[in-house]
Parts: sequence; C-alpha cells; structure tokens
Amino acid sequence: MKTCWKTPTSWKKLSSILCSPTAAILKAPSGNASLSLRSAGLSATEFIFQIEPEDAGERLDVYLAEQDDPPMTRSQVRKFLDRGEVRVNGQQVKAGYKLRDDDRIVWAHTPPTEPTIEAQAIALTLLYEDDQLAVVDKPVGMVVHPSIGHPDRTLVNALMHHFEELPTIGGELRPGIVHRIDKDTSGALAVTKTDRAHHHLADQFREHSIERVYHALVFGPGLPDQGTFDTLHGRDPNHRMRFTGRVTKGRRAVTHYKVMERFVSGAVLVECRLETGRTHQIRMHFCDAGCPLLGDALYGGKRTGQCRLIDRQALHARTLGFEHPDGHRVFCEAEYPEDFAQALQSLRAGGDWR
Repeated sequence: MKTCWKTPTSWKKLSSILCSPTAAILKAPSGNASLSLRSAGLSATEFIFQIEPEDAGERLDVYLAEQDDPPMTRSQVRKFLDRGEVRVNGQQVKAGYKLRDDDRIVWAHTPPTEPTIEAQAIALTLLYEDDQLAVVDKPVGMVVHPSIGHPDRTLVNALMHHFEELPTIGGELRPGIVHRIDKDTSGALAVTKTDRAHHHLADQFREHSIERVYHALVFGPGLPDQGTFDTLHGRDPNHRMRFTGRVTKGRRAVTHYKVMERFVSGAVLVECRLETGRTHQIRMHFCDAGCPLLGDALYGGKRTGQCRLIDRQALHARTLGFEHPDGHRVFCEAEYPEDFAQALQSLRAGGDWR
C-alpha cells in the first residue's frame, strides 16, 4: 500500500508529502518501457489528511471532494465512505461528520480502474528543456496525470517515454508534475526531472513568484478594461463540479486581468495574470463576474457553453516564467493552438460566436 500525506493547501508543507517511500528518481525502463502500479502489487493508496483550523466544521464528504487527490465528486466520495475506506481518528464515520481541528483522516482507497504510469509514445512539443526541467506545450484534451477515469494517455505517460529520469517526490502517479492545467486548457506547463528542480519550482509556486499569463475569450461587453478578482475559492453548493468565490469559507484566489481586444459580438480577449493557482480559478472568476468563457460548458451553461467557434473553454496558458535552480530566468511563450487562433481570427473579422 502506498501512503500519501495531504494538507489542505496545495504547496503547504510540501516536504511532508510522502507519496514515495524514498523520494527516489523514477527511471523509465529501456525498450518497451512500462511501469505499472498493478504489476508492482500496489492495489490501494492510503491518503492521509491532517485537518487544520480553517477546515474545521466542514462536512467530511465535502472536504474530501474538494481535494485534488483522489479527484472525485461528492457523490463518488460517499460511495467510498459507505464501503468503509475512510476513517477519522481511527473510527469509521458518516459522510456528514463535521471535521474538527487536528482530525486525522485516513483513506485507504482502491480505485475501480488501476491507473498506471506506463511509458507511452505520445508526441510532445517542448518549449524549453535541459537536464533539470522542461516546459511543455500541453495540447487540448490531454490530462496531466493518471487518475480515476483517466488511467493512461496522460502527460505523465508521455513524459515517461520522452525522459529517462523523473522525480517521484510529487507522487508516484505524478512524477515530474509541479503544477497542473485543466484537460481542455492548452499551453505552457513546467515539469521537473530532478528533486532539486521540483523543490525549487514548488517554492516559487508557494511564494506566488511564478509568472503565469493566460489568454481567454470571454463574453464581456460590460467588462471593465482592467481589474483584479480577489475572492475566496470553494465548491459551489449548487453545483458540485464547479467552484465559486461566493463562499463564506475557503482559500484566497487572486486573478489580475486586462482587456486586450473587444469584438462586435460582445466577446473579449483578456490577459489574465495569476497570483494564486486554484482549480478552475480563471473560469470561476469570470463566471462569477457574469462574463463566462466562450465554449465553457461547465461554467458558461446556456449563455456561452455552446460556441460555434470553439468547442472547449477558450483558455490558453500563454506564458510561463520562473527562476531556474541554477539562477537564470526561464521564460516561455506557447503559441495559440489552431482552434483558439481560428476563433480569434473569426472574431476579428466580425464573426459571431453564437
């Protein structure tokens, strides 16, 4: 059984995340490269969460559904609670149990489909690479790491094929992954090859010193030319797959934006600079502001979910800048993918997105 220590904040207490018993370097086998958790005899993963004061009073099922790993909806969490996989302070409790400060949750989770980290020959576009790290131009539709529902064909599977060594410090299913972007968001993503690089970039994410710029197409005829969204971030109580800033308790989420172009259809090209990096942060902020992203079925709903110009959320990780472990500055820019570029060209020509 593999054990993963988790804390409520993504990068808080990074050194206590012990998803690998040795934090060793993961080497891809030569030839027909394959490394499977099933073949290694690891059928269950033990996730351990230590509750902090900010999460006290929250329901157990709600709290677990908010965690990045294992990624599940609240209804899915309840099924595993009913199976008896989760214990709080050594006791089995119900889904509605109210968490207390310093509670210890142990979840011995066995996924219905065992994810793998098989090395798979998937094409990658590299914006930067050296012996310590790389920056990948992640394509639309690619999941970053294996999880329930996405056991393979992920960025991690591709990295295992392309690179000989990856650190496992971020978790055995997430070698080299120091941050993530959504499946249907494209653009620049940093990956690490050494523990040193992983720690160095993780520190910068925690300190909010990473330069992350996204471009998005939103419906915002009344959107001010620039501004800052500074809100809380939590699950939407009315839609468990979404997040919202309209909560009374949560973590801080900050997005700075400016309008780059306006179009006759009411669509707007915006540049977003992330100060924090919460799940769905940009999509959430513009939805809460009444200016949802074009093509965003989850947050746009009937307003912008159906877009004839692009069939996914119009969001692209344009630039990524950070300090390299050796001290120099790395700055990468990802060109627009074809669907985003064509949507932008149509809007500039006076086309309607509806």
